[in-house]
Amino acid sequence: MSRFLFVPFSIAGGLVAGLVAKKLFEAAWGLIDSEDAPEPEERDVNLGKLAAALAIEGAAFRVAKGLIDHASRRSFERATGSWPGEQPERQEA
Repeated sequence: MSRFLFVPFSIAGGLVAGLVAKKLFEAAWGLIDSEDAPEPEERDVNLGKLAAALAIEGAAFRVAKGLIDHASRRSFERATGSWPGEQPERQEA
């Protein structure tokens, strides 16, 4: 049941993560190059710059998504007392 109730938190977290990731990427790319990051749709693009831009963009999104997802799960647990997701089995000593 808690998984079903968590869906709106997850959707909102994904939207926030996308916005945060975009800002992280723009800030990181600004440190690398003064021009805008290349896009795959561009005809004449430096493949090295494109690969770097895509790698940084992917990393920024994954980091933002992971941190925001975890924070929303903690908030959900504080509010409901139930963790929304898998919990590892505890090993007895």
